[in-house]
Amino acid sequence: MKIRPAVEADLPAILEIEQASFADPWRLSAFREALTPERSILLVATDPAVVGYCVGLKVADEAELGNLAVVPEHRGRGIGEALLRAFLASVDAAPPLPAVYLEVRASNAAAQRLYARAGFVPAGVRRDYYEHPREDALVLRRPPGSVGG
Repeated sequence: MKIRPAVEADLPAILEIEQASFADPWRLSAFREALTPERSILLVATDPAVVGYCVGLKVADEAELGNLAVVPEHRGRGIGEALLRAFLASVDAAPPLPAVYLEVRASNAAAQRLYARAGFVPAGVRRDYYEHPREDALVLRRPPGSVGG
């Protein structure tokens, strides 16, 4: 498996993974905008085809992990963790962004464990954040100097 920055040719595979993974998938235009490295980080895992991706935004001196997803039949193989670590390494590169945030479904225990291993801690709750199905989001934050990642 290899992790690398996404390119335009990866977008159809990313969109397919997105649609298989989320009830409210992002549109192609959002991923196309995420190809702008000054504002975004969009990484793919390949084996040799695209089997996962993560996308995040850089805003001022913070970053937000927007989505992380792996092809269903490739889950449980460490691909998501490798993508998360690569994303965090990008965030920590010069100039480092001191805080990283994300939202995760309150019911997604597997993702919460992954984020905790990477140093994320609870920072709040967004009530009824998700619509399909309606559910709260836990806001997690990886503080500056966190050992995870």
